[in-house]
Parts: sequence; structure tokens; C-alpha cells
Amino acid sequence: MKKNRNPYGLWMLAWPIFIEVLLQTLLGTVDTVMVSRISDDAVAVVGLSGQLFAALTTLFMTISGGAGILIAQKLGAKRGEDARTIAIMSLTVSGVIGLAISVLLYAQAENLAGMLGISDELLPLWNVYVSYFGGGMVLTALIAALSTAIRNTGNTRTPMYIGIAMNVVHIVLNYVLIFGMFGFPEWGLFGVTVSGNVSRLIAVLLLFYVFVYSFDRKIGFKDLLVFKPKLFKEVLHIGWPLGVNMSGWVFSQLAIYAFIAMLGAAELATKTYMNTLESFCFMLGYAISLAVQIQVAHLFGAGKTREAYVGAYRALGIGLGLAMLNALLLLATGRYLLGLFSQNEEILALGTSLLALNLLLQPGKVLNMSLNNALNAVGDTRYTMMTALFSLSLVATAGSYWLGIHAGWGLAGIYCCMIADEWVRGVLVLRRWKGQKYLRKAEEESRISDSRRMAAETGLSV
Repeated sequence: MKKNRNPYGLWMLAWPIFIEVLLQTLLGTVDTVMVSRISDDAVAVVGLSGQLFAALTTLFMTISGGAGILIAQKLGAKRGEDARTIAIMSLTVSGVIGLAISVLLYAQAENLAGMLGISDELLPLWNVYVSYFGGGMVLTALIAALSTAIRNTGNTRTPMYIGIAMNVVHIVLNYVLIFGMFGFPEWGLFGVTVSGNVSRLIAVLLLFYVFVYSFDRKIGFKDLLVFKPKLFKEVLHIGWPLGVNMSGWVFSQLAIYAFIAMLGAAELATKTYMNTLESFCFMLGYAISLAVQIQVAHLFGAGKTREAYVGAYRALGIGLGLAMLNALLLLATGRYLLGLFSQNEEILALGTSLLALNLLLQPGKVLNMSLNNALNAVGDTRYTMMTALFSLSLVATAGSYWLGIHAGWGLAGIYCCMIADEWVRGVLVLRRWKGQKYLRKAEEESRISDSRRMAAETGLSV
């Protein structure tokens, strides 16, 4: 009889995540090119609103992120009914939060523009995009909850397939509705919002179908009313520090981009192009770190603390090797790749100077992401939150202003602070993981539980 593969193996978890993120990035680039055919103002609106959407998504990602970790832990502990209940609560609560955000964005787009200082010439496009695409944010919330729950059962392939399909539908509909192809109306940016909402709705329906059959017992519509406060408290206990952590990163990035904008258009364009190039290094590390989180949470829930401890280091070693290989390839080919985006000599010179610094940035990112997610997987989310807030505020944000703007080091100075931030957080989470606080605590609780069980059995046998 053929032995079933372990769905929680690192490679089995990581490669679908990597393929999904890679294709999403490539299709996202195509999407940006299509929007640029409408106008530069349309691209600006999509970019600016994306920052607002990213800040608001932390509200429901707090729930789905905490739920995902607990689902893997409960399945590892053979508590499938608890995992099922947590997944259901994550879906319903995320949906309610997403619906509230949708109503806010649809009804208050113009007021939000005033708060963010959107210029009058961008306001008509802003109102269209934020009202209609942002009005569908409930779909994004449902996708996050459904795909996270499914991934943490060990099934990372299905969300990959559905994610790819969603993006392909979005690109095709963009082409049809932006430019009015095949007899459809030429809707411009409004067409992008229709395309986005239709593709997201299709993804929700497909993911929900898979979700219904993802646990030992089929999920029915009546089950969506299930709510167990004790289990939801566990979700919040793990999830709220994740949300604060994510919010800190979003606002830090907003501040850093504001500093770069102070340096000039060439520096801002260079950073944008470098982000695109670096993303191909980042994706490998991201896929491995997310796989580590799922694997470690499952092992931790199963009481296999030694395997969880060693497994995180094994994944870290693989991630570091791949990140360095990609960073070296980028160093060798980076100037040519930058030339595909721009022929501006100032931008090419700035970008080329940053390619060497990227050799220091990428391993720091992998160290930080891998062990940060390993700590999150065992429930040590408050520590990762505190280290993130400390480093992001002082090293990344304040340091970028001091070194990049005040000291006059420019974009290179800001990059140095970004590198320092990754390494500071990486070293702190490495020390915490080596200390094995939560792993030792789990081992002690397991020993006490075993002792009590043996005592009870002995008492019964006397």
C-alpha cells in the first residue's frame, strides 16, 4: 500500500505558496501596466488607495492570522472539532469586520480623501476606485479567512490554484472592461473595480466550497452561527499582537516612503523599481517562513517540541541559502533589469549602488521572517510584537529620518536603516527561539499531564 505523503512537510507546504505569490506578483505587474494605459493619475490613485486598504486589512487579518495558527495547533493535538470551530468563527467574524470596512469605504470615500490630502485632480478617480473596489473589501476579508484556514489544514495547493485563477480572471476582465473589448463598454478605472469584485467573488465561492469539506465533519450553513467564547478568546490572545505587528510595519513603510519622497522623484522611483526586483528574492523567503509557521504550529500542537525546534533551524538554513543565491543573481543582473524600467542615469546609478546593500538585506529578512513566524506558531506573539514595535519605530523609521534626511546620506542611508531593522529583529527572535521558553513550557505541561494520568490509572488499578 502506498504511503501518504506528510501534508505538513516543509517542501509540501512551501512550493504552492511560492508559486501562488510568484504568479500574483507577475500578474500584479501586468495589472499595473494596464491601469497605466488609463492615465498616470489612475496609477497614483490605485497606489495611494492600496496603502489605505493595507492599513484596514490588519483589522481582519488579526482574526484570520491568529485562527490559522490555532487551527494547525489543534489539528496537531488531534482536536479536529476545535480546529473546525475556530475556522468557522474566523470566517464569520472576519466577514463582519470586512462588511463594516466595505460600508465605510463606499460611504466615506470623499471624506477619507480629505483626511489623506488627496488633490482635487485625483478626487474623481479616487471616489470611483475607493467606493467600488473598496466597497468589495468584505470579499478580501472572506478570502483571507478561508484561504488561511484551508492552508493551515496542510492543504496549500488549493488556495494556490484558486489564487492563480482569480488573478487570471481579473487580468482578462481588466482587458475587456478597461478598453471596451468584444462589445463591452469602455469603463476605464470603473472597469478595474468591476473586474476586481467579480474575480474576488469567484474566489470566495470556490474557497468556500473547499472550506466546507476541509475538516472531518462537513460544515453546513447552520454551523456558521457557532460561536464559542473560550476558543475565540484563544484566537484573540494570539491574533491581536499579530495585528499590532502588521499595523506597525504598514505605518513604518508609509513614513519611510514619505522620507524618500522628500529626497526627490528619482529616489522615489528607484525605491519603487528596487521593490519590484527585491520581491523575487523576498518571495522565496516569504513562502518558506509561512510554511515554517504552519509546520511548527502543527508539531507544537502534537507535542513534538524537539521536532518543531530543529525544524525551524532547518527551514532557516534553506531560506538563507536561497535568499543569498537570488541576491547574488540580482547583483549580477540588476543594472540590466533596472534598464528595463528606466533609462534615467541617475536612477540607474542609485539602483546599482543599492544592489550590493541588498546582499545584507535579504539574509536579515529571512532570519527575521522565519524565526518570527516560528515564535508566532507556538503562541509567542507578544514578544514578536514588542520587538517589531521597538525596531520599526526606532531603527527603521527614526533611523531613516536621522541618517537619510538629517545626516544627508540619502537613499543609501535609509537602506542601511532598513537593513539594521531586519537584523536587529532577526537577532532578537533568534535569541528568543534559542531560549525555547514556550517549547519548555509545553514540555513541562505535558509531563505534568502524563504524571496526573498515570497517578489516576494507578489509583484505579489499586
